[in-house]
Amino acid sequence: MLQYLIILLDDTSTSFCHYQNGRIGKKMISVDTLRQAIRFAMTENLMIQFVYPNYVIPEEIIQEIDTIDHVNIKSVYDDTSDVFVENSWKLSNLPTDTPVVLRTSKTDLFEKYTLLKEVLGNVQRLNIVITDIDTFSDEDFQVYKIILTELSQYVESLYLNGKSPQLNVLTDRMMLKDMNNCGAGDTTVTLAPNGKFYVCPAFYFDDEQNCVGDLKRGLDIKNKQLYKLDHAPICRLCDAWHCKRCVWLNKKTTLEVNTPGHEQCVIAHLERNASKTLLGNIRKHGTFLLEFDDIKDIDYLDPFDKINR
Repeated sequence: MLQYLIILLDDTSTSFCHYQNGRIGKKMISVDTLRQAIRFAMTENLMIQFVYPNYVIPEEIIQEIDTIDHVNIKSVYDDTSDVFVENSWKLSNLPTDTPVVLRTSKTDLFEKYTLLKEVLGNVQRLNIVITDIDTFSDEDFQVYKIILTELSQYVESLYLNGKSPQLNVLTDRMMLKDMNNCGAGDTTVTLAPNGKFYVCPAFYFDDEQNCVGDLKRGLDIKNKQLYKLDHAPICRLCDAWHCKRCVWLNKKTTLEVNTPGHEQCVIAHLERNASKTLLGNIRKHGTFLLEFDDIKDIDYLDPFDKINR
C-alpha cells in the first residue's frame, strides 16, 4: 500500500540513493503543480518527502511546502533539514542531530573508509550509499568484507563505551524482524517537476518518458504486483532484511524490477554476515537487543548460488 510521496522540487534535486543526477539545468516545480501534488498526498494520506536542489528556492515554493507535514532531504544543511546528503568525503562538519546519507563510489570508500571512525560516535545516523554497486568484482567483495570487519570492531568499541552508533550497513540488520526495503513502486512513488509520477527518482532521471501516471490521470503502474515483496521469488525468502532491494538497480542489472543482480545480493549478504558477527560480539559483553533473535549461519552470499547447487 502506498505510504510515501517523494517530490523532486527541481531537476537538479540531490540524489540520495544509488542513481546519479547529472542534470545542471534548473527546472523548478511550479507552484500550481506543487499545490496539486500536496492535495494528492493529502487525499491519499501519504507522507511527503521533499528533495531539494543545492540553491535557495523561491519563497512562494517554501510557503506551499509549509502547508503540510513533510520531510526535507537536502544537500545544503540548514535548520530545516531532516536528512542531510553528503556527496563528498567532507566529513568534518557533519550535523550531529540529523541523519546523514554519504554517497560514495567504491574507490573512495575503499581509500577513505577510516575517516568514518572520526564521525560514527558523533552523528545521529550514517547511511552509506555506494553509487556503483553494479561494478563490483570478486576482488572488490573481498576488500569490502575486510572494511566491514574493521568498521564492525570500531562500532563494537563504541557500544562498549556507552554509545549507540547507527551505521546502516552494520547495525540495521541487527534491529529488524522482517524486510525493510526501499519500497519504490509499492509503498513509495515519486513526483517530478513536470507533474508526472515515476517509480523512483532514478527512473525519471534515466528517461522522462518512463512515467507511471500524472496528477491529472492519477497513478498507472503497469504490473504493479511485481514491485511487491510477495512477487519477488528470491527476495521474499531472503533474510538480508536491511537490503534496499533497489528496483532501479534490479532493472538495470537483470532487466526485471523484482530480481536483484549478483552484486547487490553479495553486498547485502556481506553486510548481513558482518552484522551477525557484530551482534554476537556485543552480546559477549552483556545483554543486548534481547527482543531480536540471533542471525543464523548461511553458506552462500548470493541466493542464486544456493538454488543452483
